[in-house]
Amino acid sequence: MYKVKVFVTLRESVLDPQGTAVKSSLHRMSYNEVDDVRIGKYLELTIEKTEQDLDARVREMCEKLLVNTVIEDYRYEVEEGVPQ
Repeated sequence: MYKVKVFVTLRESVLDPQGTAVKSSLHRMSYNEVDDVRIGKYLELTIEKTEQDLDARVREMCEKLLVNTVIEDYRYEVEEGVPQ
């Protein structure tokens, strides 16, 4: 088994109104040292071992369903030998 951790963030060129709102709230709570906030998403996939190329399959899943590649970037990490 593999555990795949997928990290999705908005592209730098895309405005992040949710991040702006969180930053404003933090400043109102006196956390003025916070310079910027960008909101993203985190997904964990548990994938059975397969003969297919794992990297190609994960990229395909991300680009077809998990990530809006027009406005989001992603990266992922793979952990091998994850117990069921």
